[in-house]
Amino acid sequence: MAKQDVLAYLHIPFCHRVCPYCSFYKHTPGGTSISSFIDAVLWEARKKVATITNSPRTLFMGGGTPSMLSPTHLEKLMLGLREIMDFSIMEEITLEANPATFDLSKARLFRDLGVTRVSLGIQSFSAPVLQTLGREHDPEQAIRSVEILHEAEIPSINIDLMFSIPGQTHLDWVSSLDQATALVPHHISAYNLTYEEDTAFFQSLLAGEMQIDSDRDGDHFAIAHDRLTAVGYDHYETSNYARPGHHSTHNRGYWSGEDYLGIGPSAVSTLDAVRSKNISDTERYIDMMHNIGHATAESEILKAEDLRLERIALGLRTREGIAVNLLDEAGQDRAQQLASMGLLEICDRQIVVTRMGSALVDGIAGEIA
Repeated sequence: MAKQDVLAYLHIPFCHRVCPYCSFYKHTPGGTSISSFIDAVLWEARKKVATITNSPRTLFMGGGTPSMLSPTHLEKLMLGLREIMDFSIMEEITLEANPATFDLSKARLFRDLGVTRVSLGIQSFSAPVLQTLGREHDPEQAIRSVEILHEAEIPSINIDLMFSIPGQTHLDWVSSLDQATALVPHHISAYNLTYEEDTAFFQSLLAGEMQIDSDRDGDHFAIAHDRLTAVGYDHYETSNYARPGHHSTHNRGYWSGEDYLGIGPSAVSTLDAVRSKNISDTERYIDMMHNIGHATAESEILKAEDLRLERIALGLRTREGIAVNLLDEAGQDRAQQLASMGLLEICDRQIVVTRMGSALVDGIAGEIA
């Protein structure tokens, strides 16, 4: 039995509409029995939590669109999880949500069921940009959704925003940032659009219909950093900004290399240096859970070198950075070179990416690892 504290992630794959940029496993509900799906994830949660000493210290429900579950199904899921996990000691319970999928009554239900943090996938407050992204909400719904969460007294509210979207102008990005801060969320995540395989956007990129522009990416990153930090948000990870006391506990645990349980179709677990992934097929996931008691599609033992490389890649994204001794001699020499260029700072045997280096963090990690 694993002895350490762990994080828990639950994947709910259902979406009303499949966005053309999203690479996560997701689909419309179709003929899936949501009740049977919940039975399956509760069964998996019960089995996996039984393998660890302590109840998970955080729970993150992602997707997909968890907030599109009906109140009845949300209650069944959350009350079932409460019987399996000790909610009284959980530091954070996050629910991902889309603006078009809840009203005030449902938001109050989120809170009453134990949700402490709602992460809203708004992406933009520009109607043309939302149309490009295939989002089902409009700017007015996005604004109202944040107001509803405040009214429902959700303890921590996050807004997800995205930049470098095809057709998005400098003014679009500035306006979205200003609208987001005017709504006074506790946390803002500002992500660079990436073109992931198996998405419609990736196919458009291959066809030459969309282009990557690193200069634009850097400019938009700098705009986000300057505007968000100027109004009091703490830049604690490459893409994440928070008010004091509202850093994402779950994500900080992930970035620092803590183990985690993955529950649901396509979910990944890492426990005691073993990484496993569930099957990315909801119907087969339900069938496997009911018939053989697990839905693992693949599993591997992580080598020390694999864990070291991950620790570097994830740790460099955080304000705390990484320990110098994670690097071999050649990596330390390259880090010194990057420090002389103003991209890294090395102090007290810690390596931290500078403001200038933040937009290049993935390339820096690859260079020094």
